[in-house]
Amino acid sequence: MTPFMAELTGTATLVLLGNGVVANVVLTGTKGQNAGWIVITTGWALAVYVGVVIATPFSGAHLNPAVTFAMAIAGKLAWSSVLPYIIAQMAGAMAGAFLVWLMYRDHFNRTSDPALQLAAFSTSPAIRDNVSNLLSEGIGTFVLVFTVFYITGGEIIESKTHIGLGSIGALPVALLVWSIGLSLGGTTGYAINPARDLGPRLMHSFLPIKNKKNSDWNYSWIPVAGPLLGGLLAALVYKVFS
Repeated sequence: MTPFMAELTGTATLVLLGNGVVANVVLTGTKGQNAGWIVITTGWALAVYVGVVIATPFSGAHLNPAVTFAMAIAGKLAWSSVLPYIIAQMAGAMAGAFLVWLMYRDHFNRTSDPALQLAAFSTSPAIRDNVSNLLSEGIGTFVLVFTVFYITGGEIIESKTHIGLGSIGALPVALLVWSIGLSLGGTTGYAINPARDLGPRLMHSFLPIKNKKNSDWNYSWIPVAGPLLGGLLAALVYKVFS
């Protein structure tokens, strides 16, 4: 598997399982309806575990433009790899969101609240305040990326097929994302990943869903800018202390 396909497949699986658990909890008539925040954060942590297991041997399992950007800033990834990785992550996120819609389409159409429909695709703030929301996404992503640097040791693997991060360790990263969700996710829903939010939001805007309203594009820049800024800061701090 090429690094591009690894990032695409890993991110698609991440979003399929991550947005899938949100759909199961928030949509009308599902077996998991109203199961709550603990189920969502646990499902997302396990989604990260599966995505990392799939992609690590081939690409280092970034699955997140903020991680890719930070690794390049820190000198751990060639800049020539950044755009292909991000394209793969966006394509994977869109594919994963499409599969969630395909599986839960009857439940999407039976859900009368358009905000709950959108929640199964992308994030939204509990209290809408751009500065606070941006800060929340930045802090959450800083914790993610800064810790990932220390899980991986920031090592680069060079092989015949790819240049990527060394084995991230699927379980530590899953536990890290679980911790971020439980502790820091209550303000914005912890996108902490531009592709995870923007790709599914695009799919929400395209797909035919009964009762659907707008995709909240006024907010959409925050789950992109916040994680990128948090990743940038994490890379700079890591370079100082490494």
